[in-house]
Amino acid sequence: MTLRPTLLALLALAAATLARADGSRLKDLAVVEGGRDNQLVGYGIVVGLAGDGDKNSEATLRSIANALQRFGISIPSSLLKSSNAAAVMITADIGPFLKPGTRIDINVAAIGEAKSLQGGVLLQTPLLGADGAVYAVAQGPVAVGGFLGGNGGAGGATVQKNHPTVATVTNGAIVEREIPATYVRDGVVRLLLHSPDFTSAARIADAINARFPASARAQDAATVAVAMPADFVGNEVSFIASLGAIESRPDTPARIVLNERTGTIVATATVRLSQVAISHGSLTIKIASTLGVSQPEALSKGGETVVVPSTRTEVTEVKGGFQVVDELPSVEQLAQALNALGVSSREMMAIFQSLKRAGALQAEVVIN
Repeated sequence: MTLRPTLLALLALAAATLARADGSRLKDLAVVEGGRDNQLVGYGIVVGLAGDGDKNSEATLRSIANALQRFGISIPSSLLKSSNAAAVMITADIGPFLKPGTRIDINVAAIGEAKSLQGGVLLQTPLLGADGAVYAVAQGPVAVGGFLGGNGGAGGATVQKNHPTVATVTNGAIVEREIPATYVRDGVVRLLLHSPDFTSAARIADAINARFPASARAQDAATVAVAMPADFVGNEVSFIASLGAIESRPDTPARIVLNERTGTIVATATVRLSQVAISHGSLTIKIASTLGVSQPEALSKGGETVVVPSTRTEVTEVKGGFQVVDELPSVEQLAQALNALGVSSREMMAIFQSLKRAGALQAEVVIN
C-alpha cells in the first residue's frame, strides 16, 4: 500500500490552507474559562439481551435483586438468572450552562461476561460527578455499532463486527442539576487556548485589541485575559459573543505524525528540511516449503510411499535510488522528493525517522 498521491494532496491542501489570509474564529480556538465540560459516571443494568448477558455473575444478580426491591419485590439473588442482563458502566460529558431537563448523550460499556448489548434496554441509572452528587439520570434502549452472530462452540461459527459490548444512547440522560459556571471574574474574561502556543496567544490578543483597543493581554501560552469595556457591563453574553466572532490565524508547529498501525502520515505545512541525500532500496527473501510424495513402482516388493519435503528460496532485490534533496521551502516539495523515490507508506515513515535522527528534519516527529 502506498500513500503517495493521497499524501501529496493532503500536504498541498495543508500548505494552501496555512497560506490563506483569513484566520479562524476565537470560539474555535479557545474556550472561556469557567465554561468547561464535566465528566459523569454511573453503574447500571442492561436487560433484554436474549441470552447474551452475564452468566450468573454475583454482582449482576445482586444488582437485579436490589432493583426489584425498589418495586416491592423481594427475591434472593440465588434464585435469579442473569443471562438476559448485563452489568454496565455509563459515562457522559455534561457541558457548561446546561439547565435541568436538558438531554445529553451517554456511552454504555459492559463490565462482566456479556457477549453483546444488542437489543438491550438500560434501566434508570443516576450519573454522578466527581463530587459524588447526582447531575443526570440515564435510561433507554441502547444502540450497538456492531453485532455478534453464531453460537460458536464445537462445530459452530461466530461472526463479530466492531465491539458489541459497547453502546450509546442518544439523548439518553436527563440533566437534573445545573453545574454553576462563572465566566466573568472582576470584569475580566479569560480565554483558554485549545493548543497552547505563545505566538498564537499573542496574535489572539492583537486581534482582540484591534476590535476592542487596550482590552486584551496574553498572560501565557494558554491564557488571554480580556477586560470588559464599559459599554458591555451588564451585557456579558453579547461581549463574549463578539469575542467569539473575531478571527485570528493560529501558529502551526512543525510536526509530522506517523501512525504505524494504519499507515497514516500527517504533516503540517511548516515542516522544513535541510540539504540531505536520501537512498532507498529493499531486499525481499521468500522461502516456500512444499511436500512431495514418492511412490514405489507398480508390483514392486518392499517399496513404501514416502513424503519428501522440498524448499524453494527466491531473492528479489529492488534497485535502490540515491537522490540529493536541496533545502526545501515547503512540505509539499518534501513529499514530491519522497514520492520520486517510489516508497511505500511504511518505508516513508522509516525515512522520516532517519531524517530526524540525522538532524536534517526541522520538525517534531510523533509516532502513534
